[in-house]
Amino acid sequence: MQPENGTEDLLRRLAPRVLAALVRHYGNFEAAEDAVQEALLAATTQWPGSGVPESPLGWLIRVASRRLTDELRSELARRRREATVASHTVPDELFAPAADIADLRGTDDTLTLLVLCCHPSLSPASQIALTLRAVGGLTTAEIARAFLVPEATMAQRISRAKQRIKAAGARFQPPPEEERPERFRAVLHVLYLIFNEGYTATAGPDVHRADLAAEAIRLTRTVTRILPDDGEVAGLLALMLLTDARRPARTRPDGSLVPLAEQDRSRWNRAYVDEGIALITRTLSRAPLGPYQVQAAIAAVHAEAARAEETDWRQVLALYQLLERLAPNPMVTLNHAVAAAMVQGPQAGLAMLAPLDADERVARHHRLSAVRAHLLELAGDHEGARACYLTAARLTTSLPEQQYLQNQAARLTSDGR
Repeated sequence: MQPENGTEDLLRRLAPRVLAALVRHYGNFEAAEDAVQEALLAATTQWPGSGVPESPLGWLIRVASRRLTDELRSELARRRREATVASHTVPDELFAPAADIADLRGTDDTLTLLVLCCHPSLSPASQIALTLRAVGGLTTAEIARAFLVPEATMAQRISRAKQRIKAAGARFQPPPEEERPERFRAVLHVLYLIFNEGYTATAGPDVHRADLAAEAIRLTRTVTRILPDDGEVAGLLALMLLTDARRPARTRPDGSLVPLAEQDRSRWNRAYVDEGIALITRTLSRAPLGPYQVQAAIAAVHAEAARAEETDWRQVLALYQLLERLAPNPMVTLNHAVAAAMVQGPQAGLAMLAPLDADERVARHHRLSAVRAHLLELAGDHEGARACYLTAARLTTSLPEQQYLQNQAARLTSDGR
């Protein structure tokens, strides 16, 4: 029997594949997701006592299929009783026993599910939110933090998105050729957010959620094979590889966080670094420039420095200036401010942060206080830095980040600064 957290991880990995199998077979997205949730609940209550089945994916598909079949039969019976339709025929395969979809266990329809969640009837924000929920397996609270909106707002957005998918009559199949570029653009944004949640978990006791980061990389490789000439797809994959390469050096044996400037770069995943640098170098020479490529180029500059002190901050600053023009948002501004501080001095960075205090998307985000604390410390304002570190520690829901920020504040106190 697997340990409880191992079972939870397994269920999280399998849930999107179970959902994809049911949607492909039955076509009803909302009903399929409800059935998958019931199957997951059944697994969490039964597996601890009986053990994980030999084929957990097949078990989940069978249970979810039965739940969905029962629900569809019940709904059809209700409609017939109420005579709400004059004529209603249902194909026999709709009520096929679970054994008939056993072959789906070897099929990975996750990418098709991604595209379905990015249906053009949905707004871009709804496309991303629904995909994070259905494919990424993120909770509504985690998605809300990714979008910097209240949890209730995100719950309503996801619910409306599922209803729109059903009303649009979307089919579980690849999009037409003419729709692919736009549909995959939304998919890339989703994968970017999934990776970010995996690389730096927004809540909980761990710095990483390696399963999410690995899934984002796997799916992005799949999209790269489908769109080999798309510079942004290649740029996103390069960004993920160069960023995830740092993961072995981001934590100490006790699980505490190690910032980029203090990491032992010999522990970075050299295969990922080499692949990422080669990929972004090749892509920049042949594809129109986009935000993911610029972010990958920034990551490559950091990766090319053997030590933090050797980082080419002028090049990083120039790339952030370009990124601000291509894709302006408060998180880009935060990073831009750090680069400006490293080149032009901390006061230049602090001046860039000031307007963000009025930006509701980031004003209460812990990263704004954390970056301000870092720049204040560089400027010699240790009391102000300490206060901002403590504010950031109160705002974050990540325990490793909270501990790191508290330690930074305590360090300033113990040093007598």
